[in-house]
Amino acid sequence: MNARVEPQLLTQLSNRHLDSLEEEAVFILREVAAAFERPTLLFSGGKDSLVLLRCAEKAFGGKDGTSGAGRIPYPLLMIDTGHNFPEVTDFRDFRAKELGAELIVRNVEDSMKRGTVRLAHPGESRNVHQSVTLLEAIEEFRFDALIGGARRDEEKARAKERIFSHRDSFGQWQPKAQRPELWTLFNTRLHPGEHFRVFPISNWTELDVWQYIERESIALPPIYYAHQRQVIERKGLLVPVTGLTPPREGEAVETRTVRFRTVGDITCTCPVESPAANAAEVVIETLSVEVSERGATRMDDKTSDASMEKRKKDGYF
Repeated sequence: MNARVEPQLLTQLSNRHLDSLEEEAVFILREVAAAFERPTLLFSGGKDSLVLLRCAEKAFGGKDGTSGAGRIPYPLLMIDTGHNFPEVTDFRDFRAKELGAELIVRNVEDSMKRGTVRLAHPGESRNVHQSVTLLEAIEEFRFDALIGGARRDEEKARAKERIFSHRDSFGQWQPKAQRPELWTLFNTRLHPGEHFRVFPISNWTELDVWQYIERESIALPPIYYAHQRQVIERKGLLVPVTGLTPPREGEAVETRTVRFRTVGDITCTCPVESPAANAAEVVIETLSVEVSERGATRMDDKTSDASMEKRKKDGYF
């Protein structure tokens, strides 16, 4: 992904469509506030959740969406594996405090202590086990709607999701039994114990997200932009060298200029080689990519074509 960045192309790229995408997201965020008793906004400190947070500021605050213009009427929730990039969790805490929002953090490690999460071996990725901790948080706070930043262009299973995605009393998703959403009419009826996952930026693409970040001057954790990092090549991906992902015997450690297209658990998230140092340069770079951000950077999605769908059926984001 080390394509040459040509800033002059940015002036030729229209972003007028962002207004309609933003308007749709704002409408959905307000609809959730009106239709549900105990909603929450999933907030990791990553780029999609920060875009969603900006839309929420505009939905419930001033017209310009500036910090402090209005209070978001539901708390922010993060499920922390304990293996997240510190740059991202630090930014999560900073942004929530800056906004004056309630931030709820629940940890996979606590589920491990309770015995509801059991790893097959100490080095197993905790990413898939977030589902258990998430369902425990839903039960603890009795959330009836969880607003997330997932998009249909990310992965095949996510492309099947409705904007208002119903979950049964076991927290499971049934892809063949979804409710129609004709004319932007959403069926929000729930039986006891059920809840919805709501995706206001479902119709956005990775390019839309970066254009919006550039237009709105949204601050991001620094690892989204070009920086020097030690990596190793493994199965066609650049694996960051960390205490959780050390080099294996025979693997060569290199220092490269990279950035992260998406961020998640350290054990399964990889950077891409890139010189893009700001949002405008990422926009230009994104125009030429041929692989989705999850396909290019997530080791946990390499298991099989159905791996994400199986996890979503079991309660994953």
